[in-house]
Amino acid sequence: MSRTDADVAIQGAGMVGLALAAALARSGLRVMLLDNGRLPHWQVEHYGRRVCAVNLASERLLRALGVWEALQRISPFRAIRVWDPLGGGHIAFDAADLGEPHLGHIIENELIRSVLQQSISALSGVQMRMPACIQELEPGDEAVTLRLTDGSRLTVALVVGADGARSAIRGLLGIPARCASYAQKAIVAAIRTALPHDEIARQWFLPGGPLAFLPLANGRCSIVWSLPIAQAQARLALDEVAFCKALTHGSAGRLGDVLEVGERSAFPLQRLHAARYCTERAALVGDAAHVIHPLAGQGVNLGFQDAAVLAKVVIDAKRRGRDIGGRLALRRYERARRGENLLMEWSMEGFHRLFTPGQPSLARLRSLGLGVTHRVGLAKRIFMRRAIGSGASILP
Repeated sequence: MSRTDADVAIQGAGMVGLALAAALARSGLRVMLLDNGRLPHWQVEHYGRRVCAVNLASERLLRALGVWEALQRISPFRAIRVWDPLGGGHIAFDAADLGEPHLGHIIENELIRSVLQQSISALSGVQMRMPACIQELEPGDEAVTLRLTDGSRLTVALVVGADGARSAIRGLLGIPARCASYAQKAIVAAIRTALPHDEIARQWFLPGGPLAFLPLANGRCSIVWSLPIAQAQARLALDEVAFCKALTHGSAGRLGDVLEVGERSAFPLQRLHAARYCTERAALVGDAAHVIHPLAGQGVNLGFQDAAVLAKVVIDAKRRGRDIGGRLALRRYERARRGENLLMEWSMEGFHRLFTPGQPSLARLRSLGLGVTHRVGLAKRIFMRRAIGSGASILP
């Protein structure tokens, strides 16, 4: 192969792009990381509004990358409780049922990004260009030529789009995506409740949409409240006292009164799936390839596993003396991930439809399904095993 400026160019310095860069660089590959945004800046005195539920598979990846111990503020959740107030159903998941110490951890997005960024900054194989993004790309037989927004050109063996749902790389590659809006927004904020969360993640399927209370390390909870757009805007417009009362009512007071809420924001909800994950010398990972409803908190975990699998096939190709941007390696990645991601997408779509407001005829069915799953140990364990993930190894 002809000499390249880097082995891999990754556009997107979010959690998934940073994890992929770390995995590749730790194995000796030369990585160019590009992003138009700023570097992450996590502050210990400030609690980020966006958090993620990192499952056991993603924890194993972060441990393999050597960054887990640097995550200063994390909260394990050892159980999940789900209620359907309309149907009267309830289900409980406990880590003890699987012989695990926990089901996952709630961690701020910016903390994960900051720790990963600090880790790759210490690796000689990573170059970071920010702000800079790929404006044009031209795949060739041995490399892909990139023209950046700063006017520079470079050649790499492989380019990866980790640049989110509105992926510019996906557009440059001409890969179509099936997408649809849920006509909902998710409100996120940190709250303080009268009763302790006891390291339990809780969710209620309310008439407007699911409301989740996720346990934080400082004893507070992070909320994710999915609502139709107009209702979400109306909730955002409430003063703090009224918003706290709405949360107390929605949660049926299971953590007592909601006493305080921090700064609130909301983001639109959609689902998306790219028709392909790879083309000549290019691949998509994370939200650039797939976006699902956040009701089960699995989006970032799917992205982390994309990064783990793509890193594994690229590292394996390098060690075998094969073309890391060749069709063989990239098809291995797509075969390993696309079916798994589609299964999760349609599972979340099924849950969303089942709990969609305005369908009272489904209430009895929902209640029956939750009750049966709660009582049948095998079904519950299978569901939990899928949620915590099997994980892909990136180590030799």
